[in-house]
Amino acid sequence: MTTSPSRRYLTKPRVPLLAGLLSLLCATALLVGLSVGSTGLEPLWSLGSDPVAMQIIWEIRAPRTLGALLAGGLLGLAGAIAQGLFRNPLADPFLLGSASGASLGVAIILVGFGISPLAAQWFVKLGLTGAAFIGAVLAVCLTLSLARGVQHTLRLLLAGVIVGVVLGALTSLLSLTRPDILQAMQSFMLGSTAFVGWSACVIMAVVWVACSAAGIAFARGLDGLALGEATAFSLGLPLNKLRGALIGILALATGTAVAHSGLIAFVGLAAPHLVRAIVTVRYAWLLPLASLMGALLLLLADILARGLIPPQELPVGVLTAILGGGYLMWLMNRRSVTYE
Repeated sequence: MTTSPSRRYLTKPRVPLLAGLLSLLCATALLVGLSVGSTGLEPLWSLGSDPVAMQIIWEIRAPRTLGALLAGGLLGLAGAIAQGLFRNPLADPFLLGSASGASLGVAIILVGFGISPLAAQWFVKLGLTGAAFIGAVLAVCLTLSLARGVQHTLRLLLAGVIVGVVLGALTSLLSLTRPDILQAMQSFMLGSTAFVGWSACVIMAVVWVACSAAGIAFARGLDGLALGEATAFSLGLPLNKLRGALIGILALATGTAVAHSGLIAFVGLAAPHLVRAIVTVRYAWLLPLASLMGALLLLLADILARGLIPPQELPVGVLTAILGGGYLMWLMNRRSVTYE
């Protein structure tokens, strides 16, 4: 997409302003998230004298709220990388089969050991989280093997679709053979931050920082790919190494988010579009902005999931699918889905 000089000039001052605004909104949403519980909105200042309430806030609401922020940040970052890597505005973080691989890993653990995500033991959580992460990474490795490396973007896309379909079918087959795991699988596949603890927050924070730094380091390569592979090659970019590094970042960010929050749709797909609708930026700015936007989207969805019909809770993945899908339908109806 071409951008007029006046357009580029007008968007430059917006970049730091948008970054500051998104950061402020994320901080505000964090405070609101700490105030929303099973009974609805409970202002923090009204609970300060109740030690039981403060313990609930510290041990349940705080890690869950921060976990939603971090998982959304990882998905937003992964979505921007996926759209740049595949030069496709409808690419999402799950395109290489990571979602199906994570689901299959969880299903295998549930079938083999009868573990429920509702269990509170740390080793149970570690087992499910580890299985989801390993399944996601192995699915990406299978996609790379089927595509015979990273040389051809189209082969990667096709291989990702094939791996996703096959692994999804295996997950469904396992669920049918053991109907007792259906409820647990449904909880994972609809997405939830209800089981995120402080250890998960630490892991996601470390991965978020590492993937963000690595992504920004390869931002120039993403800018080159946006001009086309032939142009990127003429600029002297090592395309195979670049694709391999970007896929590694994409797999790590997506696998970590999915392992701790389940399959949450449309956050990684919608976040870069929302940023591009406001400003026109290079990837050095797009990646952190899309990450902040993804963090805000998932955190707001998590707050809505808790507060819409208390004491019941909606699956956060359903809300993100409705809101994100609705936005993209509106965007496509305007025929303004472009790639920059």
